[in-house]
Amino acid sequence: MKLFFILACFVMISSACNKDDNHFDTSLKGDLSVEFDNIVGASDLQLDSGSYTNSSGESFTVTKLAYYVSNFSFTKSDGTIYTVPQDSAYFLIDEADESTHEPVFSVPEGEYTSVHFILGVDSLRSTKDAGQRTGVPDPASAAESMYWNANNGYIFFKMQGFLLAPGAGDKYNYEIGGYGGNASPTFNNIKSISLDLNQRGVPKVKAGKETNLHLMVDILKFFHGSTELSISQHPDVMFTDFSIQIANNFPAMINHDHTEN
Repeated sequence: MKLFFILACFVMISSACNKDDNHFDTSLKGDLSVEFDNIVGASDLQLDSGSYTNSSGESFTVTKLAYYVSNFSFTKSDGTIYTVPQDSAYFLIDEADESTHEPVFSVPEGEYTSVHFILGVDSLRSTKDAGQRTGVPDPASAAESMYWNANNGYIFFKMQGFLLAPGAGDKYNYEIGGYGGNASPTFNNIKSISLDLNQRGVPKVKAGKETNLHLMVDILKFFHGSTELSISQHPDVMFTDFSIQIANNFPAMINHDHTEN
Protein backbone atom coordinates (compact mmCIF):
# COMPACT_ATOMS: atom_id res chain seq x y z
CA MET A 1 0.00 0.00 0.00
CA LYS A 2 2.85 2.39 0.89
CA LEU A 3 4.56 1.66 -2.44
CA PHE A 4 1.29 2.28 -4.29
CA PHE A 5 0.90 5.64 -2.52
CA ILE A 6 4.43 6.68 -3.47
CA LEU A 7 3.89 5.70 -7.11
CA ALA A 8 0.58 7.57 -7.21
CA CYS A 9 2.26 10.71 -5.87
CA PHE A 10 5.03 10.38 -8.45
CA VAL A 11 2.50 10.13 -11.29
CA MET A 12 0.60 13.17 -9.99
CA ILE A 13 3.79 15.24 -9.72
CA SER A 14 4.95 14.16 -13.18
CA SER A 15 1.57 15.02 -14.68
CA ALA A 16 1.63 18.42 -13.02
CA CYS A 17 5.12 19.10 -14.37
CA ASN A 18 4.15 18.02 -17.88
CA LYS A 19 1.04 20.17 -17.75
CA ASP A 20 3.15 23.14 -16.64
CA ASP A 21 5.67 22.52 -19.43
CA ASN A 22 2.90 22.64 -22.02
CA HIS A 23 1.09 25.68 -20.60
CA PHE A 24 2.11 28.88 -22.36
CA ASP A 25 1.20 32.49 -21.69
CA THR A 26 1.45 34.29 -25.03
CA SER A 27 1.55 37.65 -23.28
CA LEU A 28 5.00 36.70 -21.97
CA LYS A 29 8.26 36.28 -23.86
CA GLY A 30 11.26 34.01 -23.40
CA ASP A 31 14.74 33.75 -24.89
CA LEU A 32 15.25 31.52 -27.92
CA SER A 33 18.82 31.35 -29.24
CA VAL A 34 19.77 29.98 -32.66
CA GLU A 35 23.29 28.59 -32.66
CA PHE A 36 25.24 28.32 -35.92
CA ASP A 37 27.86 25.59 -35.49
CA ASN A 38 30.23 25.57 -38.47
CA ILE A 39 31.54 22.12 -39.35
CA VAL A 40 33.31 20.38 -42.25
CA GLY A 41 31.71 16.98 -42.68
CA ALA A 42 32.22 15.15 -39.38
CA SER A 43 34.85 17.63 -38.13
CA ASP A 44 34.53 20.92 -36.29
CA LEU A 45 35.80 23.81 -38.40
CA GLN A 46 39.23 25.02 -37.23
CA LEU A 47 40.42 28.20 -38.89
CA ASP A 48 44.01 28.11 -40.21
CA SER A 49 44.99 24.81 -38.59
CA GLY A 50 42.37 22.38 -39.93
CA SER A 51 42.91 20.42 -43.16
CA TYR A 52 39.89 19.12 -45.05
CA THR A 53 39.04 17.31 -48.30
CA ASN A 54 36.15 18.27 -50.56
CA SER A 55 34.12 16.14 -52.97
CA SER A 56 36.61 16.90 -55.77
CA GLY A 57 39.38 15.25 -53.73
CA GLU A 58 41.07 18.58 -53.01
CA SER A 59 42.73 19.22 -49.66
CA PHE A 60 42.21 22.74 -48.30
CA THR A 61 42.31 25.00 -45.27
CA VAL A 62 39.90 27.75 -44.21
CA THR A 63 41.29 31.07 -43.00
CA LYS A 64 38.07 33.12 -43.13
CA LEU A 65 34.39 32.23 -42.89
CA ALA A 66 31.60 34.76 -42.41
CA TYR A 67 27.99 35.04 -43.59
CA TYR A 68 24.85 37.08 -43.01
CA VAL A 69 21.60 35.59 -41.72
CA SER A 70 18.47 37.72 -41.45
CA ASN A 71 14.68 38.01 -41.63
CA PHE A 72 13.92 35.42 -38.95
CA SER A 73 10.45 34.07 -38.27
CA PHE A 74 9.26 31.18 -36.09
CA THR A 75 6.11 29.08 -36.61
CA LYS A 76 4.20 27.68 -33.65
CA SER A 77 2.50 24.29 -33.42
CA ASP A 78 -0.88 26.05 -33.84
CA GLY A 79 0.27 27.57 -37.14
CA THR A 80 0.75 31.14 -35.94
CA ILE A 81 3.96 32.87 -36.98
CA TYR A 82 6.14 35.20 -34.97
CA THR A 83 8.25 37.47 -37.19
CA VAL A 84 11.27 39.10 -35.59
CA PRO A 85 11.15 42.91 -35.98
CA GLN A 86 13.31 43.92 -38.94
CA ASP A 87 15.64 46.17 -36.97
CA SER A 88 16.57 43.19 -34.79
CA ALA A 89 16.76 40.53 -37.49
CA TYR A 90 20.24 40.92 -39.03
CA PHE A 91 23.29 38.99 -37.91
CA LEU A 92 26.81 38.41 -39.22
CA ILE A 93 28.08 34.97 -38.23
CA ASP A 94 31.88 35.20 -38.10
CA GLU A 95 33.75 31.97 -37.34
CA ALA A 96 36.63 34.00 -35.87
CA ASP A 97 34.32 35.70 -33.35
CA GLU A 98 32.57 33.20 -31.09
CA SER A 99 30.27 35.89 -29.68
CA THR A 100 28.49 36.06 -33.06
CA HIS A 101 27.65 32.35 -33.32
CA GLU A 102 24.44 32.36 -31.28
CA PRO A 103 21.88 35.13 -31.96
CA VAL A 104 19.25 35.40 -29.22
CA PHE A 105 15.61 36.31 -29.87
CA SER A 106 12.87 37.35 -27.47
CA VAL A 107 9.77 35.49 -28.67
CA PRO A 108 6.30 34.82 -27.21
CA GLU A 109 5.93 31.71 -25.09
CA GLY A 110 4.98 28.65 -27.09
CA GLU A 111 6.02 25.49 -28.87
CA TYR A 112 7.73 26.20 -32.19
CA THR A 113 7.82 23.68 -35.00
CA SER A 114 9.81 25.51 -37.68
CA VAL A 115 12.19 28.40 -38.23
CA HIS A 116 12.61 30.44 -41.39
CA PHE A 117 15.37 32.91 -42.28
CA ILE A 118 17.45 33.97 -45.25
CA LEU A 119 21.15 33.55 -45.87
CA GLY A 120 22.01 37.05 -47.01
CA VAL A 121 20.51 40.51 -46.65
CA ASP A 122 17.10 41.20 -48.17
CA SER A 123 16.61 43.50 -51.17
CA LEU A 124 14.65 46.10 -49.18
CA ARG A 125 17.46 46.63 -46.69
CA SER A 126 20.05 46.57 -49.48
CA THR A 127 18.32 49.41 -51.34
CA LYS A 128 17.57 51.65 -48.36
CA ASP A 129 19.50 54.85 -47.86
CA ALA A 130 22.78 54.02 -46.11
CA GLY A 131 21.76 56.20 -43.17
CA GLN A 132 18.79 53.91 -42.49
CA ARG A 133 20.92 50.75 -42.44
CA THR A 134 22.12 50.91 -38.87
CA GLY A 135 23.49 48.18 -36.61
CA VAL A 136 24.82 44.98 -38.15
CA PRO A 137 23.97 45.87 -41.78
CA ASP A 138 25.58 49.34 -41.55
CA PRO A 139 27.66 49.58 -44.77
CA ALA A 140 30.26 51.72 -42.99
CA SER A 141 31.09 48.96 -40.51
CA ALA A 142 30.81 46.21 -43.13
CA ALA A 143 32.64 48.03 -45.91
CA GLU A 144 36.07 46.47 -45.50
CA SER A 145 35.06 42.85 -45.47
CA MET A 146 31.39 42.19 -46.30
CA TYR A 147 30.24 44.95 -48.66
CA TRP A 148 30.75 45.84 -52.32
CA ASN A 149 29.69 49.00 -54.16
CA ALA A 150 26.16 50.42 -54.00
CA ASN A 151 24.73 48.30 -56.81
CA ASN A 152 26.31 44.95 -55.84
CA GLY A 153 25.66 45.46 -52.11
CA TYR A 154 26.44 43.03 -49.33
CA ILE A 155 28.64 39.97 -49.55
CA PHE A 156 26.29 37.33 -48.16
CA PHE A 157 28.86 34.56 -47.75
CA LYS A 158 32.65 34.80 -47.67
CA MET A 159 35.14 31.94 -47.39
CA GLN A 160 38.88 32.14 -47.97
CA GLY A 161 41.82 29.80 -47.49
CA PHE A 162 44.52 27.79 -49.19
CA LEU A 163 44.51 24.79 -51.48
CA LEU A 164 46.94 22.20 -50.11
CA ALA A 165 46.74 19.57 -52.86
CA PRO A 166 46.88 19.74 -55.77
CA GLY A 167 48.61 23.12 -56.16
CA ALA A 168 49.93 23.54 -52.62
CA GLY A 169 49.88 27.13 -51.39
CA ASP A 170 47.36 28.49 -53.90
CA LYS A 171 44.85 30.87 -52.35
CA TYR A 172 41.11 30.68 -52.95
CA ASN A 173 38.48 33.35 -52.39
CA TYR A 174 34.68 33.02 -52.49
CA GLU A 175 32.53 36.14 -52.04
CA ILE A 176 28.91 35.40 -52.90
CA GLY A 177 26.27 38.14 -53.02
CA GLY A 178 23.73 39.76 -55.31
CA TYR A 179 20.20 40.87 -54.38
CA GLY A 180 18.67 41.91 -57.71
CA GLY A 181 20.36 45.26 -58.16
CA ASN A 182 19.59 48.92 -57.55
CA ALA A 183 21.01 51.20 -60.25
CA SER A 184 20.73 48.34 -62.74
CA PRO A 185 19.33 44.77 -62.57
CA THR A 186 21.62 41.99 -61.35
CA PHE A 187 21.11 38.37 -60.32
CA ASN A 188 19.67 37.52 -56.91
CA ASN A 189 21.58 35.13 -54.64
CA ILE A 190 19.41 35.60 -51.55
CA LYS A 191 18.50 32.11 -50.30
CA SER A 192 15.57 31.20 -48.05
CA ILE A 193 16.19 28.59 -45.36
CA SER A 194 13.25 26.75 -43.77
CA LEU A 195 13.89 24.10 -41.13
CA ASP A 196 11.37 21.63 -39.71
CA LEU A 197 12.05 21.29 -35.98
CA ASN A 198 9.74 18.34 -35.30
CA GLN A 199 12.28 15.58 -35.92
CA ARG A 200 15.00 16.63 -33.46
CA GLY A 201 13.12 18.33 -30.67
CA VAL A 202 10.76 21.29 -30.84
CA PRO A 203 11.69 24.30 -28.73
CA LYS A 204 9.28 25.05 -25.89
CA VAL A 205 9.85 28.70 -25.04
CA LYS A 206 8.88 30.00 -21.62
CA ALA A 207 9.65 33.22 -19.80
CA GLY A 208 12.65 32.97 -17.48
CA LYS A 209 14.01 29.91 -19.31
CA GLU A 210 16.68 29.69 -22.00
CA THR A 211 15.95 27.58 -25.07
CA ASN A 212 18.44 26.84 -27.84
CA LEU A 213 18.18 25.67 -31.46
CA HIS A 214 21.47 24.07 -32.45
CA LEU A 215 22.07 24.26 -36.20
CA MET A 216 24.93 22.64 -38.08
CA VAL A 217 26.44 24.47 -41.06
CA ASP A 218 28.41 21.99 -43.14
CA ILE A 219 30.99 23.74 -45.31
CA LEU A 220 31.61 20.58 -47.33
CA LYS A 221 28.14 21.03 -48.80
CA PHE A 222 29.23 24.44 -50.08
CA PHE A 223 31.42 22.45 -52.49
CA HIS A 224 28.96 19.66 -53.19
CA GLY A 225 25.24 20.15 -53.83
CA SER A 226 23.31 20.90 -56.97
CA THR A 227 26.66 22.28 -58.18
CA GLU A 228 30.03 20.55 -57.79
CA LEU A 229 32.67 23.15 -56.96
CA SER A 230 36.36 22.48 -57.60
CA ILE A 231 38.77 24.94 -55.97
CA SER A 232 41.45 24.42 -58.61
CA GLN A 233 38.98 25.09 -61.43
CA HIS A 234 37.25 28.03 -59.71
CA PRO A 235 39.68 29.51 -57.16
CA ASP A 236 38.19 33.02 -57.15
CA VAL A 237 34.43 33.58 -57.45
CA MET A 238 32.85 36.93 -56.73
CA PHE A 239 30.17 38.82 -58.67
CA THR A 240 29.95 36.44 -61.65
CA ASP A 241 27.29 34.19 -63.17
CA PHE A 242 28.91 31.13 -61.58
CA SER A 243 28.10 32.54 -58.15
CA ILE A 244 24.44 31.73 -58.88
CA GLN A 245 25.26 28.04 -59.08
CA ILE A 246 27.29 28.16 -55.88
CA ALA A 247 24.51 29.98 -54.01
CA ASN A 248 22.15 27.14 -54.94
CA ASN A 249 24.22 24.93 -52.60
CA PHE A 250 23.47 27.14 -49.56
CA PRO A 251 20.16 25.61 -48.33
CA ALA A 252 21.62 22.09 -48.05
CA MET A 253 24.45 23.38 -45.83
CA ILE A 254 22.24 24.14 -42.84
CA ASN A 255 20.40 21.56 -40.74
CA HIS A 256 18.75 21.41 -37.33
CA ASP A 257 20.83 19.09 -35.14
CA HIS A 258 19.04 19.28 -31.77
CA THR A 259 17.11 21.49 -29.34
CA GLU A 260 18.02 22.31 -25.76
CA ASN A 261 14.91 23.11 -23.73
